[in-house]
Amino acid sequence: MKQMLLEYNVVQDVMALYCHNLSAINISKNHIQHSRTKHIDIRHHFISDLVEEGIVTLEHIATEEQLAD
Repeated sequence: MKQMLLEYNVVQDVMALYCHNLSAINISKNHIQHSRTKHIDIRHHFISDLVEEGIVTLEHIATEEQLAD
């Protein structure tokens, strides 16, 4: 999506990804391996890598305000 915005000359530094799951947000910010997170498949760490690279930020939003659900 960021590439498409660049094609239209719309510059956006960091994309915000809104999530109502605080545990998912905390796991993405803390890369320490815990016994409870070791079962997470490697493909799910993609968002965590994007957060670390500064491409996206995870922002908390209440479930009631989450329009996608």
